[in-house]
Amino acid sequence: MKIKPNKLLWIPLIILLVNCPKSIAQNSKSTETYKNIEFKMAKVQEPVIPKNTVNLIDFGAINGGYVLNTKAFADAIEAVSKKGGGKVIIPPGIWLTGPIILKSNIELYASTGALIKFSPDKSLYPIIETSFEGLNTWRCISPIYGKNLENIAFTGNGVWDGSGEVWRQVKKSKLTESQWKKFVASGGVLNEKKDSWYPSETFMKAAVGADQNVRLDLKTKEEFEAIHDFLRPVLVSIQNSKRVLFDGPVFQNSPAWNIHPLMVEDLIVRNVTVRNPWYSQNGDGLDVESCKNVVIENSSFDVGDDAICIKSGKDKDGRDRGVPCENIIVKNNIVYHGHGGVTVGSEMSGGVKNLHVSNCTFMGTDVGLRFKSTRGRGGIVENIFISDIFMTNIPSQAISFDLYYGGKSIAETLAEGGNKVSTKAVPVNEETPQFRNISIKNITIAGAYQAVFLQGLPEMNLENIEISNIIAKAEKGFSIIDANGIKINNAKLDIENPTVFEIYNGKNLSLKNVDFNSTSSKAVTIDGAASANIELVADKKSNYSKKTTVSETVSKGAVKF
Repeated sequence: MKIKPNKLLWIPLIILLVNCPKSIAQNSKSTETYKNIEFKMAKVQEPVIPKNTVNLIDFGAINGGYVLNTKAFADAIEAVSKKGGGKVIIPPGIWLTGPIILKSNIELYASTGALIKFSPDKSLYPIIETSFEGLNTWRCISPIYGKNLENIAFTGNGVWDGSGEVWRQVKKSKLTESQWKKFVASGGVLNEKKDSWYPSETFMKAAVGADQNVRLDLKTKEEFEAIHDFLRPVLVSIQNSKRVLFDGPVFQNSPAWNIHPLMVEDLIVRNVTVRNPWYSQNGDGLDVESCKNVVIENSSFDVGDDAICIKSGKDKDGRDRGVPCENIIVKNNIVYHGHGGVTVGSEMSGGVKNLHVSNCTFMGTDVGLRFKSTRGRGGIVENIFISDIFMTNIPSQAISFDLYYGGKSIAETLAEGGNKVSTKAVPVNEETPQFRNISIKNITIAGAYQAVFLQGLPEMNLENIEISNIIAKAEKGFSIIDANGIKINNAKLDIENPTVFEIYNGKNLSLKNVDFNSTSSKAVTIDGAASANIELVADKKSNYSKKTTVSETVSKGAVKF
């Protein structure tokens, strides 16, 4: 079979904006963003900012990184807010500050050469009721925080730095010897095994019994206040707001997640750089949660956890909120290090629908396209359209669907021998997650441990997932487990393992025009009594016969065609 090379999507031309009395003078309002979108979606509205302007230094700000400028930021925002809104210019320099509380109709313009460094003094960050990792809880207020706002913009090419190094746990295995010695010498405490560093003993003790990073056993503000040091915030938290823009700056070194828009309608993230140390625990790049009408484009991510994450709340708290993440365009982005390039879940209890991802490159991410959930979440993920994705040097699975997610990276899971899960079906109810109607096409995988891993639940299979026009070089091929209606079309696979397809409890599967290099009689193995109606269609180059159908009588063992 002859596979045509993938065609790169042409990069949208940058179109200069026509000056408008109340518009933000930024680039790239290209109509190309909305071309070839598979679902109906209104154009995302940009914030409308009045033309008033103030400069931070006019409010007593002192450059140098040694004087706290929290009041100067607050006064500048207040002054322009009293005029109905406008732009706060942050000039070149190092500006140390505590939390910045946003107001409506504000543009924060970080000039080239400006570094806004948030204070490492944790007492400046009081705890507030909020949502973190999809759960309602108490956390320290974010360095950049806003709620119930309209028209917010972050522009310019300056740097926002969250001083995350004083907040995060660090594992010895992720550092060089010299880096580890530096952390130990800086203070903090080590655990009994001396393989993890914690900012304080309070942090270390509070981490015991946490649901990943949230203490579900604590209820009152006073109880949470006792573990203040453990309650590390996201760098940017904007909640329940409309018309929010990130265009140009660098966001880095966050205490936890980097940018977290929660229940935002009309969100644009473009031309930004998001980065964290690769060893940063929960150092996500961008977590878009329960948002509607979103564009993420022309940006780069190099982080310590998932890079571009689509979420909608966790378990009962997410289902009670009941706000899906919907109408999302992700185009023309680059991801370097990260646990996942583009990720859906695992907090997706409110549902995710209408997601378009195209022309993205993942270089060295643990996983490329990562879908994850587990029993207890509930929620439906559907109408997902992914195309023209280029991946290289993926150390685990290039495409991964895992409905037994246990809170660890895939690399950690594989190192421990995989998820230890029960494949026994349980009753379907509101806690059962569903992933269905997903199209993935024009995919290039230039090096991975495994090309594709698809694992649903026995009681709720992955359903109607089509992967087409894929070129993959990997150690392992496809694992398809508890899945219904999977279609693999036009695939050229260079797989080291003699078994290219492992199918367990698969129904109504179709493999058409699949070309691979294995000549093993076990190139396609089918196991499980539920495996049925598996259609294999190929041309003369493939090593199984044309238009062969595996009937419901197949139960176990390798199948030779």
